[in-house]
Amino acid sequence: MDVDLIDETEVNPQSQKSAGKRPAILPIDDAHPFDLEAYISSYTGRTAVDRLIYLIAQCPTLAPQAFALAITQMQQLRDTTLYQRAVDAYAVAQKQKEDLPPHTEVAAVDATWVEKTNAKNVADRTKLEVELKTYSSNMIKESIRMGYRDLALFYRSIGEYNIALKNYTKSREYCTTSQHILDMTTSIVELLMEQRNYPHIPTYVFKAEAALEAITGSRVAAANNQQNTASNPNAKPAAKEKAMSERDRTQTKLDVALAMSYFSQGQYEKAAQAFLKVGAMSNLEQWAGLYIAPSDIAIYGTLCALATYPRPAIQAQLLDNDNFGVYIEQEPYIRELIDAYMGSRFKTVLEVLERYSTRHYLDIVLAPHVTHLVNSIRELALILYFQPFASINLERMAGAFGWTMEYLEEQVVTLIKKGSIQARVDRQNKILRARVTDQRAALFQRAIKSGADMQSTNRKLLLRMKLQQADLVVKASRSGAHPGMPAAYHQSGHEAVMSVMG
Repeated sequence: MDVDLIDETEVNPQSQKSAGKRPAILPIDDAHPFDLEAYISSYTGRTAVDRLIYLIAQCPTLAPQAFALAITQMQQLRDTTLYQRAVDAYAVAQKQKEDLPPHTEVAAVDATWVEKTNAKNVADRTKLEVELKTYSSNMIKESIRMGYRDLALFYRSIGEYNIALKNYTKSREYCTTSQHILDMTTSIVELLMEQRNYPHIPTYVFKAEAALEAITGSRVAAANNQQNTASNPNAKPAAKEKAMSERDRTQTKLDVALAMSYFSQGQYEKAAQAFLKVGAMSNLEQWAGLYIAPSDIAIYGTLCALATYPRPAIQAQLLDNDNFGVYIEQEPYIRELIDAYMGSRFKTVLEVLERYSTRHYLDIVLAPHVTHLVNSIRELALILYFQPFASINLERMAGAFGWTMEYLEEQVVTLIKKGSIQARVDRQNKILRARVTDQRAALFQRAIKSGADMQSTNRKLLLRMKLQQADLVVKASRSGAHPGMPAAYHQSGHEAVMSVMG
């Protein structure tokens, strides 16, 4: 590997902005806009509260406003433990910014609400447990199934996710139809989405898809029978349209859940495929905001695609995707980011990513992946920029990315070492030169390799044929000689094999 730029004694300081690292304190200013109220308005229920609590600890500047919003949101729920979580997060923010007012001055939870909610939770739990015991005594499967379902919904509402999952799992024994299984698995997927327990989602998604296919198949068959017996055979029955519409709605939710699972585990290419496969936004129904916002699908899917897809795939699967285009419209800067990337305006790409870095780092799901995704996009941008050139001036290249010469050299050498760029750096003349390949020699090497592979394959085939022939000779010799057989067949087994093999 030819790399002329190796000088370990020099350290080129570069800002966290260029390095794609998370800043110690997330800035909120004209260069890094972030509207908390507009951001949180996309979410409802437990998801909104969880995101606000995360934001309190991550951004002390917005901690008082986020704390007040969290108190308002949580009093619409039944989980009284959320208040202590918010207080703990605010304490973390106070350690980072000492001039924050005490949380009691910002907002205080209503003690009456806590007392009433706890009392109601105890009463409802007792009631549901008594009902389930009654159903179990009567041995009515449908009632028992619904009893476990209601108890799971209750525990989920108060934040006891593990107990809720156990009750959903127990209801499986009393599911008698494919619809029951679909309802159970979909409820578990929703529970895992709310809990952000993404790694366990695929198991239940696959079970839900199997049940969904069975339900859709039976409904379509029933609709076709109805069409055949109808007075007008050409009329498409409403039942068939309804079945396909319900299937699309459920499948869209399952696709979103699977995409989130891949994304959380760092499988960005699979996540991009799943996000780009998501159906129309109208199919999300109550999921929109309750578990994920449509803008999140646009952000996650686009960043994953830019970090893993080649440019033709981005054009075919992202820009030409009508369904995903609707999601992109929820976040206008995502359209700007894609257009800049496809137009090779990489300086603009990096500026957009930097401008909305605070927005990305304050996303409880996206934050752990921002650094890796941004660095991957930057590396692909460098590769794409250099691809058409045999040589290029480093000053020109640094200007195209808005970097210093020193930092650009560092990044280019890193890519050369990885093998992502076949080139060498001429530090004296400040030029990046592509490694020249002798096409004639490369062609001869490929031809020689192909010939050697063909010879090896032919030798193996001939050996296999000889072994099969020898096996036939051995079998014939063991069964006894026949007057009409060749002389080789009258030999012993070992002598026969040696005779055939050559």
